[in-house]
Amino acid sequence: MPLHGLTVIDLTRVLAGPYCAMMLGDMGAEVLKIEEPTHGDDTRAWAPFQDGVSSFFLGMNRSKKSVTLDLKTPEGAEALRRLIGTADVLIENFRPGSLKKLGFDYDNVRDMNPRLVFCSITGYGQQGPKRALPGYDAVVQAESGLMHVTGHTDGPPTRVGVAITDYLAGLYAMNGILLALRNRDQTGLGQHVDIALLDAMTTALALPANVLFATGQELGREGNDHHMLTPYETVEVSDGLVMVAVGNQRLWHQFCRAIGQPQLDTDPRFVTNTERMRHRGALKSVLDGCLGGLTREQLIGRLRAHAVPCGEVRTLAEALEDPQIAAREMVVELEHPHLGPIRSLGNPIKLSRTPPVLDRPPPSLGQHTAEVLDALGLATATGPGPGDDRDGGGSTVGRGHPDGPTGEDAG
Repeated sequence: MPLHGLTVIDLTRVLAGPYCAMMLGDMGAEVLKIEEPTHGDDTRAWAPFQDGVSSFFLGMNRSKKSVTLDLKTPEGAEALRRLIGTADVLIENFRPGSLKKLGFDYDNVRDMNPRLVFCSITGYGQQGPKRALPGYDAVVQAESGLMHVTGHTDGPPTRVGVAITDYLAGLYAMNGILLALRNRDQTGLGQHVDIALLDAMTTALALPANVLFATGQELGREGNDHHMLTPYETVEVSDGLVMVAVGNQRLWHQFCRAIGQPQLDTDPRFVTNTERMRHRGALKSVLDGCLGGLTREQLIGRLRAHAVPCGEVRTLAEALEDPQIAAREMVVELEHPHLGPIRSLGNPIKLSRTPPVLDRPPPSLGQHTAEVLDALGLATATGPGPGDDRDGGGSTVGRGHPDGPTGEDAG
């Protein structure tokens, strides 16, 4: 596998960091998820649960081993120092300055292992007036301007329905880590990878930002419409909505034929995209009149017969049942030692010779502590890990400090 032989220390929790670490683990890295001994990753306590196990935690933490350490004890700190000495990558999402109190900030860690790639994921980055603030997806969606351009014209700013800033930051972190590893191949030295949720989200706003740069005008909320193209929007039919994407003039010609309205192609109001945008209201009325009686299946059949991009507006359950999702292995089944078969979303990176291998289910709290620390020659306390009495492998080092660093606000 591409990352076989790499060891990743995962000091992160919640979403952006765990997602990045999981992707690295999927590709063959040994990921050691370091958790506070009493309750572990915050998301272990997030409902809904499958037989007492958080469904959110299950979705973000496959392909990892769980090691419980209290970094505020000498034993826990020494164990982490030993792990750092043998690791290739460390990922953390504490607020800037938090790890310095414990002696594990980048400057100190670099002295322990100059080859280590040290990745920090925070809300606002390592510099700037907001660097010390906790970063959460909903807040960054608001502050980045994403909410300003999301929602219907006559409605308030709206949050995107998933934690998009966390996923973007996690992917940028993975890219940064791989770039730093490539540079280490050339120089023998690691470096600090600094990823901010705000930076990541800002890059995804390039289109409205470029309009602002060019015209001085801000784009507003447009619901399902597009601010430059039409028809590039949802069309309401008898049993739901269909998204239509007429992205150029050739597709407009095909669209008119597909819906049986060739006269629209020569109508002066609609002859070019510029004219269609000017007369968008009139075009919507025409389309509502001639398409409203169709079903989703009927309209999509006609459009696809003429190679016009389109798709049903589906529920999540409908979307995950799509045969295309199955063909791309984007829903996979893992065998969990306590839950039995569980479903998980697949890895979107498809490599022809070395694809991801998804065969390591999310670990129970402290499941691998004894295994990992025994390999370092460190003694461990034996017995089930706190909060999980189902797995006898949950040994811990330095137990008994629930206010340890993994309880602080994450980046």
